[in-house]
Amino acid sequence: MIPEAQTLLSFLVSRKGIYSVSAIFDAVVQARYTCTIYKQPHLVIFDVLINVYVESGFVSDAVECVRLVRKHGFQVPYESCRRLIDNLMKSRNSSPEATWAIYLEILDCGFPSNVYVFNKLMHALCKEGKIRVAQLVFDEISQRGLSPTVVSYNTLINGYCKIRNLEEGFRLKSVMSKTRIFPDVYTYSVLIDGLCKDCRLEEAKQLFEEMCERGLVPNGVTFTALIDGQCKKGKISVAMELYQKMLGKGLKPDLITYNTLINGLCIVGDLKEARKLVHEMGKKSLKADKITYTTLLDGYCKEGDLESAIELRKGMISQGIELDTVAFTALIAGFSKEGRAVDAERTLREMLKAGFEPNEVTYTMVIDGFCRKGDIKMGLKLLREMQNSELKPGVVTYNVVLDGLCKQGQMKNASVLLDAMLNLRVVPDDITYNILLEGHYKHGSTKGSDKLLSEKGLVSDFASYTTILDGFGKKI
Repeated sequence: MIPEAQTLLSFLVSRKGIYSVSAIFDAVVQARYTCTIYKQPHLVIFDVLINVYVESGFVSDAVECVRLVRKHGFQVPYESCRRLIDNLMKSRNSSPEATWAIYLEILDCGFPSNVYVFNKLMHALCKEGKIRVAQLVFDEISQRGLSPTVVSYNTLINGYCKIRNLEEGFRLKSVMSKTRIFPDVYTYSVLIDGLCKDCRLEEAKQLFEEMCERGLVPNGVTFTALIDGQCKKGKISVAMELYQKMLGKGLKPDLITYNTLINGLCIVGDLKEARKLVHEMGKKSLKADKITYTTLLDGYCKEGDLESAIELRKGMISQGIELDTVAFTALIAGFSKEGRAVDAERTLREMLKAGFEPNEVTYTMVIDGFCRKGDIKMGLKLLREMQNSELKPGVVTYNVVLDGLCKQGQMKNASVLLDAMLNLRVVPDDITYNILLEGHYKHGSTKGSDKLLSEKGLVSDFASYTTILDGFGKKI
């Protein structure tokens, strides 16, 4: 009976397609033949029908079939319901909230509840930041006569920590202890990580000590959280001590641990030690990834060691590691800072060719590099390029070009650019007016400066007064 029903219903579903459940369900109910060896003849048929819809990818029809079975007073086939829930939890097309609502419907049909399913749903909801719904799922565990497990608590604690609600995380930890469910290494690691991300390093240290006192052995995740917290505070020596302690306990740092330390070392400018860690990774058969190389690249650029940055870039290319937005921007910033405007512009072109969109800051760095070298023509060309793209230059970009024009005495062009800026509703700031005032006074145009002062209404800072006084001094 079952193979025949499977074949027939599969044929019907394939012919009728999606949204066919109402018609096929009615046909099944009205059919004269049934399998008389079962007390509930329709149970097997509906079980098969739900499975067919699930296997065909018509999950909405499978859900509707369950509802129709319940509506008509038939016994709900639990086995196919289990498969349906499994499918929904694995599907990328079904949201955790929708799956939760369907699971509640099935539970209300008498389907036996399972803590594992509750935990999976909570995990999916927390991953999407839907902590309120995850809390409802957690509360439902007890209401269904089940007891939350350590995984249930840990899942919810992790969810709260991810949205920086540490107080609720610690409250749940307290509830665990009261209900004789003891926090494990994961519980402590999640809370320690939350404290470190919140820069509450002393509390993180105390929790780490509490964890050790209770006989729990910290793992790599625990140490990495502590190391990350110290790195973010700039306490790289403490981070390195934790790293050595981690090694002393026989724990093997993973790629995340190394990238965290390398980033911390680059922030404080210790590129030599950062490079040593990269070599150490290689000895331990840990391959540096894009994050590792990009972090080092950024570090070299910020320290002005462009030759090392260029060599590192060559190494990335030889290993098939493509540069991303962060890497391109770091190189452009480095070249611009060192006055290598042509190299910065070449890198900008490579960035565009690779399919990455530079932001206003990136363009402005390149424009500034050319303007400082006196190549206003190239600066204006890049400004027009920005204007013609979806990326619209702001007051900082205009100030850079205006400064370049004023320093070369091109006050007429500066005035034209100011008018264009105003027409585009880019509001000048104090820096704009100070640049123009200084330009007019240095190049003998008091008429232009008087016009600016009347437009501005007042001189708002010491720099403006200094510019005006210097200008008058030159006229005397």
